[in-house]
Amino acid sequence: MDRARSWLLRRLLSPWVRFKVRPDEAVSHVRDRDKPVCYVLERRSVTDLAVLQNACVKLKLPRPQKRLLAQAKDLRSFFYLSRPRGFWDERIDRRPPAQLQQMIAALTADPQIDIELVPVAVYWGRAPQKEGSWFRLLLVEDWALTTRARKFLQVLFNGRNTLIEFDEPISLRVLLGDEAGSAVRGRRVTRALRALYAKQRAARIGPDLSHRRTIVNRVLRTRAVRSVVAQEMREKKITRRQGMLKARQYAEEIAANYSHAFIRFMEASLARLWNRLYDGVVFGHVETLEQTAEGNEVVYVPCHRSHMDYLLLSYAIYVHGYAIPHIAAGINLNLPIVGRFLRKGGAFFIRRSFRGNALYTVVFMKYLAAIMARGHSIEYFIEGGRSRTGRLLQPKTGMLSMTVRSFLRERARPIVFIPVYFGYERIVEGTTYIGELSGKPKEKESVFGLIRTLRRMRERFGQVHVNLGEPIKLEELLDRYDPDWRTRVVDDDTRIPWVGAAVDDLASTIMRHINAAAAVTPINLLAVTLLATPRLALPKTELLRQMDLYRELMRCFSYSDRVTVTSMSAAEMLAYGESMKVVFREPHPLGDIVRMSDESAVLATYYRNNVLHLFAMPSLVACAFVSNATVRTDDIQRLAWRIYPYIAAELFLRWSEQELARVVTDVLICLEQQGLIESNADATEWRRPPPTSEKAMQLSLVAQATIQTIERYYLSIAILVKAGSGQITQVALEERCQLTAQRMVMLYGLNSPEFFDRTMFEHFIDLLRTRGVVRLSSGGKLEFDDVLMRVAADAQFVLSEQIRHSILQVTNS
Repeated sequence: MDRARSWLLRRLLSPWVRFKVRPDEAVSHVRDRDKPVCYVLERRSVTDLAVLQNACVKLKLPRPQKRLLAQAKDLRSFFYLSRPRGFWDERIDRRPPAQLQQMIAALTADPQIDIELVPVAVYWGRAPQKEGSWFRLLLVEDWALTTRARKFLQVLFNGRNTLIEFDEPISLRVLLGDEAGSAVRGRRVTRALRALYAKQRAARIGPDLSHRRTIVNRVLRTRAVRSVVAQEMREKKITRRQGMLKARQYAEEIAANYSHAFIRFMEASLARLWNRLYDGVVFGHVETLEQTAEGNEVVYVPCHRSHMDYLLLSYAIYVHGYAIPHIAAGINLNLPIVGRFLRKGGAFFIRRSFRGNALYTVVFMKYLAAIMARGHSIEYFIEGGRSRTGRLLQPKTGMLSMTVRSFLRERARPIVFIPVYFGYERIVEGTTYIGELSGKPKEKESVFGLIRTLRRMRERFGQVHVNLGEPIKLEELLDRYDPDWRTRVVDDDTRIPWVGAAVDDLASTIMRHINAAAAVTPINLLAVTLLATPRLALPKTELLRQMDLYRELMRCFSYSDRVTVTSMSAAEMLAYGESMKVVFREPHPLGDIVRMSDESAVLATYYRNNVLHLFAMPSLVACAFVSNATVRTDDIQRLAWRIYPYIAAELFLRWSEQELARVVTDVLICLEQQGLIESNADATEWRRPPPTSEKAMQLSLVAQATIQTIERYYLSIAILVKAGSGQITQVALEERCQLTAQRMVMLYGLNSPEFFDRTMFEHFIDLLRTRGVVRLSSGGKLEFDDVLMRVAADAQFVLSEQIRHSILQVTNS
C-alpha cells in the first residue's frame, strides 16, 4: 500500500514540480560510489521523498526506495532524521531512527561492509530571483516546522522553484567511531547529521533567529550589562528598575527585527528598482561565498560609496542563494518608517560615538556577541562613513575590535572576513559629494531628503559592480600575534596587550583586499585618461590609444587576480561614455576631439580615484621621467623607496616595503614592453622616448595619475619648511595647507575638490610623524631635521620646474 501511494504521489508531482540540483558536481559525487548509498532527509515528508525519487530517476542516481543491503530485506536506501511522534502529535521525535539502528547492527555484524550517507535538503521556493508574489514569498522555506496544509500550499505555489541540495557522501563507519553500544553510536550519528543540516540551512536561509524581544532579553541578562547597571545605580543615584529600563531602551534602539517574509518581498521590489536605476548589477567572485559561508561566521566588510551599498550587497547575496547579513547602520538612518523597514531587512543601529556612555557600550557589545553566537552573518562599513572622494577612507576600528574581542570571549564558530568592493559608473549622491568637498555643510538624512533623491530615479546610472575580495581568516591572524591564544580564558575584564595591534593589522589587510577586488569600468578609464590632460580633451585617436595602453598596463603589471576589467574595446568604451553623457565629441576636419565638461570633470575625479591604486606604481615610476630624459635604476629605486610608504598608506597598496624593489623592476619591464622607456645594455639606466614622440606623450599621461598626490606632499613640506622647525602646530599646518591648496585650485583651475581635502593633509602629516620624519616638541610644535629635506628633494626630482615654482609662489604669497 505504501509503495502504491508513493508511486501515485510521484506521478502527481512529476508534471508540476521543477527542481534544480546543487551543487553542480553532486551527480558525480553520488553516482560514482562503490558502496551502498543511503539518503538522509532532515524531516519526515513523503512529498520530499517523492521529489527526491523523481530527481534520482532523472539523474540516473541510486534510488531511495530500493533495498539498501541484500541481508536486510525491509531496509530501504533512505531514512528521516526526525519525525513527528504521531499523526496528531506534531512534537518532534529526535531519537535515532529505527532504520539507522538497523544499519549500525549490520555494520557491527559484518566489519567488511560500509554504508555512505548522503544528506539531502529539499527547499521549496528558495530560488529568490523567481519569487514574485506575496503568497509565494510567505510559503518559502524557513526554520518553522511545516504542517501538512502548509506543505500542500508550498508544493502548489512554489513547486516550480524547488532546490534539491546533495551533500558530500559520509562514511557511516567513520561517523560511528569507537563508542560501545548501538544507542550511543546512533545518537552520535544523529548529532553530527543535525549539525550539518543546521549549517546548510543557515547558509541558505539564515540562522534561526528568534523574535527580537528574545535577543534583547538575552542581552539584558548578561553579567556585563547587569554589572554596568549596578555601577550606574551608584554613580547616578537611580533605582535598579530605572537602570534596567535604560539598558532596555538602548537595546531596543540597537536591535534589528529581521523578517524572512519582508526580505523575500523586498527582493522582488529591489529587482524592479535595479532594473529601473541600473543597466545591471554584476556580482563578482560569488564562488567565494561557496567556499566560506558554510561552517563559518561570515563578516562582510565593504567599502562605503553610497547609501545604495546597504541594499546592493544584501540583494546580491540573497539572489545567489545565501542568507543576507545583519547590517550595522548609522543611527542617522533610523528615520520614521524607513528605520522600521531597515530593521526588518536586518539593520541594527549604531551611534557615531560611544564615548562617555558605558551602559550603551556594553549593551551594544553584548548584542553584537548575541547575533554572532547565533550564527548570523554580519556586515559593517569599516570606513565608518561614505567616501566623498572615491578613495578608501582610513578605517575605523571600533566594530572590528568588538568583533575580535567577542570572538576571543565566545568562540562559537571561526570568523571569516569578506572584503567587498563597490564600483559605480555613476553615483546617486555625486552632486552632493561635490558640494560637501567644496565646503558646503553635510546635509542631515531625512525623509524629505529621501523623497528628493527619488526624483533622480529616472536618470541613467550605468552598471554597478559588487566584487568579493579575498577572505581573511581571523584565527590565522591571531596565530601570528599569539600562537597560544586558543588556550587562554578571556572574559569581559581580561586585557590582552596585543589585541590593539592585531585589530590595526586586520583593518589594513581588509582595506588592501578591498582595493585588490576593484572593478574597472569604461567610466573609470575615461576619467583616468582625460583628467590627465590640461584641458580635459584629446583627439579621438590618441584617447583610444591611451585607453588601450591602460588595458595593457593592467595585463603586463597585474595588480590582483580579483580585479575585473571591462571587456569593451576602446572604441566601445568611448561610445558608452558618450551615451552616459560623461564625454562629448567636437567634430573637426583633422579628426574629432573628445572632451569632458568642467562639471563632469569634477565628478570624474571620484571615478578615477576608485581605480587610482591600480596605476599608482606605473605612474610613480613614470614620474621620474617627467623632468628627466635619462634616469639611473638606482635613482628610480631610491625615489620609489622614499615616496612609496606615503602613497601606499593613502591608496592602501598591496605590496610591503620589502617587496618594493621587485615591484619597481616589474614595472620598468612592463613600461619597456609597451615602448614607453628603454634601458641600456645592463639595465642600469633608463631613458624616455624623444619628447615629441607619441610614446613620450603616453608616458607623460601615465605619470599624471600620481603627480597631483606628490604635489600635495611637496606643498605640505614647503609650508612646514617655510614656517621653520618647532614653529607651527599640526592643526595650524593642516589648516594652512588646506587654504593654500584651495588657492592653487582657484589660480590654476584644477578640477579636483579633493586636492584641498583637509583629511588628506592630516593623514600625510600623521604618517610623517609615525615614520619619524617630523616629531612633536614638548610645546606641541612640529620639529624636523635633514630627513624632511631629503624627502622634499626627492619630491622635487619628479616635479617639473613649472609646478615647483607654482607651489612656491603660492606658499610665499
